[in-house]
Amino acid sequence: MIDLKDFEYDELTEYIISIGEKKFRAGQIFLWLHKGVESYDEMTDLSKAIRDELKEKTYVSTLKIREKYVSKLDGTVKYLFELPDGNCIESVVMRYHHGLTICISSQVGCRMGCRFCASTIGGLIRSLTAGEILNQVIFAEKDMGERISNIVLMGIGEPLDNMDNVITFLHNVNHERGLNIGYRHITLSTCGVVPQIYHLADEKLPITLTISLHAPNDEIRDAIMPVNHKYKTAELLKACKYYVETTGRRISFEYSLIHGVNDSLENAAELAKIVKPLRGHVNLIPVNKVEEREFTKGSKEEIRAFCAHLTELGINATVRRELGADISASCGQLRKKVLK
Repeated sequence: MIDLKDFEYDELTEYIISIGEKKFRAGQIFLWLHKGVESYDEMTDLSKAIRDELKEKTYVSTLKIREKYVSKLDGTVKYLFELPDGNCIESVVMRYHHGLTICISSQVGCRMGCRFCASTIGGLIRSLTAGEILNQVIFAEKDMGERISNIVLMGIGEPLDNMDNVITFLHNVNHERGLNIGYRHITLSTCGVVPQIYHLADEKLPITLTISLHAPNDEIRDAIMPVNHKYKTAELLKACKYYVETTGRRISFEYSLIHGVNDSLENAAELAKIVKPLRGHVNLIPVNKVEEREFTKGSKEEIRAFCAHLTELGINATVRRELGADISASCGQLRKKVLK
């Protein structure tokens, strides 16, 4: 059975023509799918004959809300979505002055093995299809009854480890007949899968690329991020330079501050030296406590001092505001509890 949400618009058009239907039907179906209908019977401008034909070989994919939490502190909403095969993924909707931003998953689990991240505990189960990635946006929007205007691919999984499905998702979520979310309102975060950064650059999509750097040198990065054993920091930064030159888009760097590991003022100076040539913004993230890990964050004074030192050295740096602290809103925590 085929999930039509896995098709890009042109592919869907070709499929509809191949089954003997008129080309314009593809536009109708694409629109319905992105409205969050849960069956072909809801597509009221299609004849019963067309709907019955579609039911024979295709289906309308959905997500089930298994758990939902709303933060009493800031209105952040966290979803644990259950996929048709019983696996679970997480999505988080955050409220900002400019509208709603959703952080979505690209895989069930993750094989990157970053030691401070809850999402990677248990490894990778499978990658999500393009339709399953899209459904997180569709069904969160449908549940909340509000338009989501910004997307962050920063949930469970490594987006560039699921490149083809992520690219299809980006094309579809941006399509004018779909949710029509602008590329400039989409951020993709990667831990540094270097070959795919070149691939993404060549796609020339004006999205924002964020690099999960988390260390100012290879020694520290090797210890906390296994991907660095394959792609060293210098290789990663070279790929980042290519991305900036090819797309004309600036890159942001995420840096989880881990007390006693990467948060000294010397580390700040090292970090400033390697990111300054790319003129990228550094987003500092006090590390989240993960049960199975020993990592902790420093004091507020230490975090402020690290940020201030970066600023003194000419780096645009900010400390990420913590959202949904009362509902375990950071990636992987809720799924991990349910798995237990």
